[in-house]
Amino acid sequence: MAAQANITVYDGAATPVVHTLIPVGASTDPKTGQRSALWREALVTLPLSAQIQFELRMRELASGVIRTDSVVQVPVMESISGQNSAGYTAAPKVAYINTLYVTGFFSQRSTIAERRLARQIALNCGGNVATSVAAATSGFVPDLIDSLIIP
Repeated sequence: MAAQANITVYDGAATPVVHTLIPVGASTDPKTGQRSALWREALVTLPLSAQIQFELRMRELASGVIRTDSVVQVPVMESISGQNSAGYTAAPKVAYINTLYVTGFFSQRSTIAERRLARQIALNCGGNVATSVAAATSGFVPDLIDSLIIP
């Protein structure tokens, strides 16, 4: 298995903010054979439940097709508007979580280049990109998905 490394990613804000996701661990479900790897932000100013998370999952379906999922979860905190009449201010908590799934279904006969082509076309369609950086230089997470490797 590949070793997990930190993931550094910018958000889509007007003034981009860099987020560093650290490896939390990797596991294999003995019942389903699903392998997964998890990364999470480690900001000391936020509770664990409010940290951005990224997870990669891969498993072989009964048909022999390999399913890959990448899941991003971005929690949104409640905004605290002051204290009650007794002077108590509630601790902030997660109001809701925005989640994005990207799922691929790949034949065992497919090649890395074929999986890379399908992934890159889907990403370019989603971003309305007419031209793109070559898929081979797109980063280690796409390379893990294209190679069907989960750390």
